Amino acid sequence: QLVESGGGLVQSGDSVTLSCVATSGDFSSDVMAWFRRTPGQELEFVATISASGRLRLPTESMKSRFTISRDNTKNTVYLRMDSLKLEDTAVYYCAAGRTFGRLPEQYFGWGQGTQVTVIS
Repeated sequence: QLVESGGGLVQSGDSVTLSCVATSGDFSSDVMAWFRRTPGQELEFVATISASGRLRLPTESMKSRFTISRDNTKNTVYLRMDSLKLEDTAVYYCAAGRTFGRLPEQYFGWGQGTQVTVIS
């Protein structure tokens, strides 16, 4: 089970770090990823990180502002988001899988999501 936290109401230009704790499964063997969904839109890939943390695949348009990281001792993956924009408003989901990639179907475990709302 994956449990996200850290969302909320944030000002444009501010930073926020989302956390996702795995309460079951073999976290240190799982590839972890973040996706987001805005109202009326499809699920959008944000970033993924390999089980060891050595490989990271960000989304090109977000890589200068978003950083994915993980702490396998805490079974937690993070998404730090800097310089937030209004268009970053979305529900953010973490996901667990066994293959490194940006497709939702590559991930078998999903959290319930955490809402991030950016205001001006």
